[in-house]
Parts: sequence; C-alpha cells; structure tokens
Amino acid sequence: MEHRYRLLLSCPDRVGIVSMVSNFISSHGASIADANQHSDPTTGWFFMRVEIFAESLPFSIERLREQFAPIAQSFQMEWQITDSALPKRVVLMASREAHCLADLLYRYHAGELDCEIPCVISNHDDLRSMVEWHDIPYYHVPVDSADKQPHFDRVLELVREHRADVVVLARYMQILPLELCGLYPHRIINIHHSFLPSFAGARPYHQAHERGVKLIGATCHYVTEELDAGPIIDQDVIRISHRDLPEDMVRLGRDAEKTCLARGLRWHLEDRILVQGNKTVVFN
Repeated sequence: MEHRYRLLLSCPDRVGIVSMVSNFISSHGASIADANQHSDPTTGWFFMRVEIFAESLPFSIERLREQFAPIAQSFQMEWQITDSALPKRVVLMASREAHCLADLLYRYHAGELDCEIPCVISNHDDLRSMVEWHDIPYYHVPVDSADKQPHFDRVLELVREHRADVVVLARYMQILPLELCGLYPHRIINIHHSFLPSFAGARPYHQAHERGVKLIGATCHYVTEELDAGPIIDQDVIRISHRDLPEDMVRLGRDAEKTCLARGLRWHLEDRILVQGNKTVVFN
C-alpha cells in the first residue's frame, strides 16, 4: 500500500467539521486517499477517519500533528494521526487450541496482516513447533493454579520487553488481572466463543446447547476489567440445529472464531476502530 497518514477523530457533533478537516488538508496541497464519517444522533457525537497520501504533504507527520492541533482543540476533538509505514507490534497469546493462532500466523506469513509479531506467549508448550516454523520466538510461561501472579508478572515483562502495541488473546483461556488490562486500554483484543453478551464466561458452547439456541457465534472485543464485557469490534454467527451436540458446536464455532478475530485485528492494525464508552465505530 502507498504510504499514508491516518487521521482518526471524534468530538461533539456540530456544523463544519468535515469542511474544516478537508480544507485543512487541501490548503497544504495534500490529497485524501480515503475518508469516512459517522454522526451518532443518540449521543450527539461525531466520528471521522481520513487517509492522506503522505508524499502529497510538504512536511513530516510531526509537523502535521502540530498544524492540526489548534483545529482539534477548537472542536474539542479526541484525535490521533498514525503512519502506515510503521507497522504495529503484535504479541500473540494462546493456550493449547491452535485454530486461532494458526490462522493469524498463516495470514501474517501470507502478508495479509500489516504488522510485526515479535513473539508468542503461551501457558502450554504444545504449539511451539508451529510458531517456531514461522521464525517467531515462543515463550512458555506455565500457570500455577494456586498462584497465578508469577505467570502474569512474566507475561507483563515479556509484553514490555517486546514493545507490544497490541496484545491478542488467540484463545488464551486465562483471565487477565486488572493491572494488565488497565495498562493497555483498547490494545488487548480477545476472541470469545459466543455471541456476547449471551453466554459469557466458561464453556459457552455447553451453555448454548443447554439453552437450545439455533445460532452460535463468536465475538472479537477489547479486554476490560469486566470479564467478556469490553467494546465489541466484530461478531459472526453459524446456524445449528437440535442435532448438534456441544462437541459439534465447538467444531463449527472454530471457523467463526478465527475469521472474526482476524477481521478485528486487521481493522485495529489499519486504525479503523474508534471507541466511545463501551461501543465502537468501525470504518471497515
């Protein structure tokens, strides 16, 4: 992809926001590659994402931020400008199940995910050979069920050591402590194997089977202090019937899980997600 700067902003809705942003860009002789906006009538909030051809600007991204700051202040914007030439560093975390991790590694290997993966962290050693085939370091950090704190201390140490921009829980199957969640707001992505808010917590496919549902799903969301309740990025569903046992639902649900997680991660990497409260606006 051609080198681009990505401007993301949200602010109280009012007349003139789009005009001001587009005039600012054109006044510097720059070209817009892509633009999306959304006005939420229920909250009175405005959201916008603009991609600017970097080479069309006569100055650096630092100067772009300096120039845009007064406009952002006048509109009370929450905003950021990112550089497509700087891929995000993604630390993957997994347990024993391979489907989500294998899918992300394949997409990374195939060039579908614009990122760097400095390492994979797991509480089991089962997936080491698969990860190391991709020339990615694999860290086995066991969990003592009687005292999980040493495990999480080491996880935080590795995440910091590898300068992670985002952490992806690819069926990691452990509940992160509040401290870790608070350090990386909207930068920890989880895949939950149910259509949240239904069947949160453990064994959701078994919960769904007991309830007799006809649809099962997967939910990609940001991790917060409240279990399985963070802002939802993407969801997918698969139709089932009374004939399907919990093990059938597990098998069928894996397809939804890996696809949903990959989409959510890709949108995050491409700066397509804006969070307001416990909801997201996704310019996909």
